[in-house]
Amino acid sequence: MNSLTVRTARWSARHPWWAMVGWLVFVVLCVGVGSAVGTRSATTADYRVGEAGRAEAMAAEGHLERLSSEQVLISARSGALDRGAADAAARELGERMRRLPEVAGVARPVLSADRSVVMVEVTLKGEERDAKDKVDALLAQTEAVSAAYPGLLVQETGSPSISKGVEQQRGDDLALSEKITLPITLVTLLVVFGSVTMAGVPLLLALSSIAAAVGLSMVVSHVSPDAGVGTNVILMIGLAVGVDYTLFYLKREREERARSGGRLSSGALVELAAATSGRAVVVSGCAVVASTATLYLASDVIFSSLATGTIVVVLVAVASSLTALPALLVKLGQRQERRARRRAERGRPVRRARGDGGGRVWGALLRPASRHPLATLCVSVLALLALVTPLAGLKITEMSRDTHSRAIPAMRVYDRLNAAFPEHRVTHQVVVRADAALTGEVAGALRELARRADADPLFAGASAVRTSADRRISTLELKVPYLGNSGQAHDSLDHLRDRYLPATVGRVAGAEYGVSGDVARYTDYPAHQNSRLPLVLGALLLVTFLITAFAFRSVVLGVIGVGLNLLSAAASLGLLVLVFQGSWAEGLLDFRSTGSIGSRVPLFLFVILFGLSMDYQVFVVSRIREAVLAGVPTRQAVLEGIRRSASVVTSAAVVMTTVFVSFVFLHIIEMKQIGFVLAAAVLLDAFVVRIMILPSAMLLLGEASWWPGKAPVRAVAAAGKTADERPVADVR
Repeated sequence: MNSLTVRTARWSARHPWWAMVGWLVFVVLCVGVGSAVGTRSATTADYRVGEAGRAEAMAAEGHLERLSSEQVLISARSGALDRGAADAAARELGERMRRLPEVAGVARPVLSADRSVVMVEVTLKGEERDAKDKVDALLAQTEAVSAAYPGLLVQETGSPSISKGVEQQRGDDLALSEKITLPITLVTLLVVFGSVTMAGVPLLLALSSIAAAVGLSMVVSHVSPDAGVGTNVILMIGLAVGVDYTLFYLKREREERARSGGRLSSGALVELAAATSGRAVVVSGCAVVASTATLYLASDVIFSSLATGTIVVVLVAVASSLTALPALLVKLGQRQERRARRRAERGRPVRRARGDGGGRVWGALLRPASRHPLATLCVSVLALLALVTPLAGLKITEMSRDTHSRAIPAMRVYDRLNAAFPEHRVTHQVVVRADAALTGEVAGALRELARRADADPLFAGASAVRTSADRRISTLELKVPYLGNSGQAHDSLDHLRDRYLPATVGRVAGAEYGVSGDVARYTDYPAHQNSRLPLVLGALLLVTFLITAFAFRSVVLGVIGVGLNLLSAAASLGLLVLVFQGSWAEGLLDFRSTGSIGSRVPLFLFVILFGLSMDYQVFVVSRIREAVLAGVPTRQAVLEGIRRSASVVTSAAVVMTTVFVSFVFLHIIEMKQIGFVLAAAVLLDAFVVRIMILPSAMLLLGEASWWPGKAPVRAVAAAGKTADERPVADVR
């Protein structure tokens, strides 16, 4: 009762107004400081990995990097294209675009092979990552030309406008997610607590934690740049863990209030909750932070951004549960005590808080594990292994521009562009760096490379060789008439890297070369991730084992924790493959299957699930260990601890699942997959792993569960005494 969590809760309980006002000031300061310093977004250079990244860096060194561009299509609204009107519209468009400070150049209009579409390509100045912020000016000019020529269809597309459309769609999706999640979470909490006030506390603290975390993440972005996904993960993880941590604490306070029968003050009850559930919250939070930190080992700006957002919001949620929550509970408890005294003075019966002693439902659910632990363990494990089998067909790809939702207007125009101008679908950029004395030899090798590519049906033409001012960097662009996610586009990259480049540029002594472009990026990113995967997973397994073993002083429980997390994560990933790599669920979940899983999803699942699963593992095993400390034999303690923690774990799982399922309604396919797989993982973990597998394993192991030590029996506890029978004085 003298731990840091208890001392913190004790101070908050004795100074509730100071604690609540302090928390409010902290949230306001976080938001204020964050808004003042702003967010430092990741630059183009931060995304560079593999050969494509090296090639882009060399091109940038010679100021020959590919600039972002927009394509404006001019066609007839109906019937045949009026060439005169189309040419006039193209000239006016070019004149308007050239006057914009954002524009680096406007290409000559190009007519499609079927003579039905005129294309004008506009190149933007500046970094690729900043282009989406400049595209509004171009879209305004496109709309002005469209209005001036009502008989023509004038539409714009390109990477910047598509990125802007994706960003807007993400914002709309998140707003929809909040509209779905918040009411359902509130209803769930109402069912759990039966009180609007008590149901509002977890939601209020979770939302305030999210606000503070968003502000802090802006500050932290100046150390670890934001890749545009930080807010998404803060909302998703923040609401889930924020409500969960508060739920654990609140349920324990109510349980202790019911058990004491009104003999303990609100302050003492808060200290009891801090000593038990408060400790579990801290351990769980540390586990999530430690496991998520392994994402930094991936050496990838997106994973680093995901890790930063998760760590910040989890730490803030833990802080709120240790400071603001005890203060709120004391004030609410004191109000409840005053009402009870008034009722007693008026001769009315005093309503006592109901404890959560576990009902018949949980007794029924635990019956298979308690009566037939071996059979229950075998059947449950085999069922999860059956869900693992689809992993044999797992196909991981980088989700490219071609996978975005067609609800984005720029994507529909992009499809028209690809149909009318197939030669503009994919461009490989070959970059060579060599001594200035070798410029002529390099240029000759690149021209030979272009001739070989012209003879290959996978290519559709080459640009002229460009050379930097210092004559050290040279580039050549090769066009491919296939979509970026097609097999032909990837084959063209293989031909280029494995055959043509070694036979041409590769023969220039001292020349360093590489290939960049969208296809190269989509190829190199998964390869880079796979190369880091063993390191991240190894660190993740080690961290999970060490935290569990340290928290419960048991190597056996550490091994069990790692094994169960691996099993539930693999089963969830197998279920994801079953649903998203096929087409049978497209209508049900409103997506268009790419026949693959996003390259970031599996690693993100393992890391986040390992952290979130520790919530349930720590909470459940803490209740078991607490019963053992009170003198209860391990077998009885397992059933008692799981029965007492089952309802709160289930409630927390429902809240988490609601949050994650809301992301399934998003249009972005990778976010859909993340939402689905996390929801499935939480349900499997709460209802199969914690209700079936964990109790079965611990019942079979018995006292060996605590190896290498013995069962943690408290010296003053009488043998056979249950947690309910321990004297109140023992815990005060």
